Amino acid sequence: MTDTKAVEFGDHTAIVVFGASGDLAKKKTFPALFGLYREGYLSNKVKIIGYARSKLEDKEFKDRLVGYFKTKSKGDEEKVQEFLKLCSYISAPYDKPDGYEKLNETINEFEEKNNVKQSHRLFYLALPPSVFIPVATEVKKYVHPGSKGIARIIVEKPFGHDLQSAEELLNALKPIWKEEEMFRIDHYLGKEMVKNLLAFRFGNAFINASWDNRHISCIQISFKEPFGTEGRGGYFDSIGIIRDVIQNHLLQVLTLLTMERPVSNDPESVRDEKVRILKSISELDLNDVLVGQYGKSEDGKKPAYVDDETVKPGSKCVTFAAIGLRINTERWEGVPIILRAGKALNEGKVEIRVQYKQSTGFLNDIQRNELVIRVQPNEAMYMKLNSKVPGVSQKTTVTELDLTYKDRYENFYIPEAYESLIRDAMKGDHSNFVRDDELIQSWKIFTPLLYHLEGPDAPAPEIYPYGSRGPASLTKFLQDHDYFFESRDNYQWPVTRPDVLGKM
Repeated sequence: MTDTKAVEFGDHTAIVVFGASGDLAKKKTFPALFGLYREGYLSNKVKIIGYARSKLEDKEFKDRLVGYFKTKSKGDEEKVQEFLKLCSYISAPYDKPDGYEKLNETINEFEEKNNVKQSHRLFYLALPPSVFIPVATEVKKYVHPGSKGIARIIVEKPFGHDLQSAEELLNALKPIWKEEEMFRIDHYLGKEMVKNLLAFRFGNAFINASWDNRHISCIQISFKEPFGTEGRGGYFDSIGIIRDVIQNHLLQVLTLLTMERPVSNDPESVRDEKVRILKSISELDLNDVLVGQYGKSEDGKKPAYVDDETVKPGSKCVTFAAIGLRINTERWEGVPIILRAGKALNEGKVEIRVQYKQSTGFLNDIQRNELVIRVQPNEAMYMKLNSKVPGVSQKTTVTELDLTYKDRYENFYIPEAYESLIRDAMKGDHSNFVRDDELIQSWKIFTPLLYHLEGPDAPAPEIYPYGSRGPASLTKFLQDHDYFFESRDNYQWPVTRPDVLGKM
């Protein structure tokens, strides 16, 4: 079965990617635009312009991009060439009007040539925050179509470094761009399993009925990377894992997982509920946090974080964190919530674990039910449940109801997160973008903790081996938050065999 709803939209849209020579644009933005084109979700009548300071010839610019395009068949190679014909490049500084005037002339010529009645311009800022304001200001002054059309601007994270800097950034942008024109991108909101959360929760009565503190004992959202900073420690040293992943990606997932049903499915109703749940999160307990930093691997082959020459000596930068949260609502009061993320761990994975309370009754050795939603890699969701062991035995074992996407959905186009979000922005759909008040509430939650961890009396992070599960005290931390580890003897995956399970 294939997706038959691929349609062209956004005819004669002008898409401008600022920072076009940088890694983000090369590895994410342009490949996402090509992915949409390859699948028929981006018109062959658009104009795509890369804009950056780097002095590149048009061919050199395009040659840099093609190595990151994903092709599925020989026919896609032709699509690569078709897509590149839609692209052009302008080299100019970000702080002078000449380049923006040339950009506006280029777009005007494109629109006049195609007899465009209403201009539609999408600006993607694949840029560091230090140039957000200058570029946004110049674009509004020289390239915005005004009353003659629609302009939308996509801004990449980080949206500030703490609460104060986030407020300063918002206050600087507000006089320039309207909130309805702004699309603050958090690419986790474009991931398939994250976009599925609201349909899964509110579209299934048996899930919705058990989605509260009467049934759920613990919620855990985890992010694991199998590699370290790999020479980027100097940059990461000022960021840390909480800013990099938890304050934005994992918190956004949590809002969708715990928010109340919106009054409708329009974007603002959804974002209203996300803000309400953020306001309901208690002030973080500074003692309810586990922080770590990776050391050398046990075999000595992988370096410690502080071995990176770009990292300042004696750095206390957090490369692993597990944070306990509480939500003060009738639905979630008393349910421990854990957000955890780490680098240089034993695997790469992002998943949600919702563990249910222990069943009581006449049956022995009953394990807790657990809903697992694997965001990446290999999208899946499965429910661990108890079942009688096949045969004459009356004992129970743990099995699962399994929805693994690659097994269930054949030949479906599942877009990359950036593909999905760029398409949403072109349609003017804000559902999966961060609103200004969401941003402020998220920084209000985490700024005090960040100041504590980065202040003069900051606690020393627990050192864990590169390639391990994380700090040695992680298991106790999870257990203290009512997460129950089931017996390995009682659960086998993917196949249960009697010789392993034992004679029943």
